[in-house]
Amino acid sequence: MSGIAANFAQVRERIASACDAAGRDVGDVELLAVSKYNPANAVGEALAAGQVAFGESRVQELVAKAGELQAEASLQWHLIGSVQTNKVRDIVRVPNLALVHSVDRVKLANELHRELAANARQLNVLMQVNATDEEQKHGCLPSDARALLDHIQSNCASLNVCGLMAMGPLHGEARPVFDRVVSLRDDLRDASGLALDTLSIGMSGDLEQAIAAGSTMVRVGTALFGPR
Repeated sequence: MSGIAANFAQVRERIASACDAAGRDVGDVELLAVSKYNPANAVGEALAAGQVAFGESRVQELVAKAGELQAEASLQWHLIGSVQTNKVRDIVRVPNLALVHSVDRVKLANELHRELAANARQLNVLMQVNATDEEQKHGCLPSDARALLDHIQSNCASLNVCGLMAMGPLHGEARPVFDRVVSLRDDLRDASGLALDTLSIGMSGDLEQAIAAGSTMVRVGTALFGPR
């Protein structure tokens, strides 16, 4: 077993143990392999180990890597980083783009919708929320999330909002933050009538707390591919 394959086995065991502790089905939590700054051949090793969903933060790197691996039909790309509106056209042209996690403002939603509608396409997205109010983090404030979702529902028919993405705090316990994100999702679900069943919360250091809170997708990089 290669080093990357062994790492994936260990992380999947962590996820299974966390689900067991939380009384959840392991099938309800998806592993998103954060492949940013890692070469395409590392993604290929992970594919061989059974991983299909990969997350990238930078549009330029995503476009290049997706181009190298476009023959891999099972591969699914997720964009998890902050998006500049001038990169929208590049994003929507990525083959096998499954989900954009970082819709956090009206202008970005409008640009995505405009580009998608011009090509009669739909795209699954998450709204990114800054649940810790830390200046270095991207995302809309929880207090602005309802207005953003209302705008997307009313004006951006090409976007399918599937749920929320958020990060834990830089310092301190992550669980209270994750609980607030889940509560916000529940409020938005009630207000919008949307399922919002995807919660992209939890990373290498706090995935257990995220799963206990209700995460359906954990974003793991270092524990899978090693330090960058």
